[in-house]
Amino acid sequence: MNRIGRYDNPYMSVEFRDQPPAGATVEVLGLESEDSAHSHGFLWLPPGKRPATVLTLMHPRADFARHYAIPALLRAGYAVLAQNSRTVGNDSMLVHEQILLDVAAGMRRLRDIGFQRIVAVGNSGGGSLYTFYVSQAHAPQGSRLTDTAAGEPLDLNRFTMPRVDAIIYLAAHPGEGLFLLHAIDPSVTDESDPLACDPTLDMYDPGNGFNAPPAETRYAPAFLERYRAAQHARVARIDACARDLVAARKAARKDLAANPAARAAWRQAIAVQFMTVYRTEADPRCVDLSLDPSARDYGSLFGHRPDLINYGPFGFGRLVSPEAWLSTWSGLSSRASIPRNGGRVDIPALVISYTADNSCFAADAELILDSLATPEKTLVSVAGDHYGHPAPGSQQWGRERALEKMIEWLKGVDS
Repeated sequence: MNRIGRYDNPYMSVEFRDQPPAGATVEVLGLESEDSAHSHGFLWLPPGKRPATVLTLMHPRADFARHYAIPALLRAGYAVLAQNSRTVGNDSMLVHEQILLDVAAGMRRLRDIGFQRIVAVGNSGGGSLYTFYVSQAHAPQGSRLTDTAAGEPLDLNRFTMPRVDAIIYLAAHPGEGLFLLHAIDPSVTDESDPLACDPTLDMYDPGNGFNAPPAETRYAPAFLERYRAAQHARVARIDACARDLVAARKAARKDLAANPAARAAWRQAIAVQFMTVYRTEADPRCVDLSLDPSARDYGSLFGHRPDLINYGPFGFGRLVSPEAWLSTWSGLSSRASIPRNGGRVDIPALVISYTADNSCFAADAELILDSLATPEKTLVSVAGDHYGHPAPGSQQWGRERALEKMIEWLKGVDS
């Protein structure tokens, strides 16, 4: 294990390996949400007659314009809308309730174009995003959310949110907040200090069972119980800080209402104090392979040495506004979770998991499946890692088999 990073070029991990079929076309769509935000979609069409079914791909932050699923879906005769949100490439101010309006803008355009069937493909964080969308778009009249997780007014009942006909989960996790709840380092004792550490809660301390690779790591059940409880406690503390910052801005807005000339209140009402969340690469399952066992190898999504990556500059939820933390990355406050919203998924669903995934585990796939209300649901597992690269010891790309399973299922749904 000579390098820390898992991929030669992590920025290309979700990109095409092969090219679309000859005669396929792509059109860039400018999309405007009903709250006047702009996003872009890339409408890929297969050769020949325009099909009745279109698949949509979207992630809250990632660029899916050239997602690896597109060429195979085009060859199978399906259209694909690869949509990027208003927060593509930067989730520091990502509020999921707002992003639902970007999803809706894409859905409306597809209905206007004339597609008869829309199938949402939720890859990784796209799974919880689309589930959140379905839970609101398919909700009874007047029962949608009326605010964000931070308590800011946003009445989704006022917006047009077209229905979805079916949903596919591709290497999806239960939600970005729930993902981070399992990966955040609870040994942090000072949120302003990336090195502050309680050694009794440090999963990378040999005294708690950790061994650097290639040696095996094993954690005692008692340590894991304390560790998971401490993760919840840290997220709760960050939540409280975020809510205090939101409350201060709300108080300033109230002061402005009473005294519009108050310069200090104007500044406080506008200024956003971003939160830095250190050390979010600390899920014990990444180094203790006896936990939620699978065909995965040692390490996390990012690399083979999470004990080092945990202290590096890059990480999930690293720099966020209070509103983005509460809406997206808090496993206690975010509404964008499949367990929370799956009870409103009333459409056919396919869950595809990769057997060697280092970030979405077998238990996550089972949780997603169990959360969905629809009786028309199927779970399949395919050998491969999170991006469909070959599983350890294999040369076969999992994404190719996953797409075969997806197309087979689509044909059954279409018939």
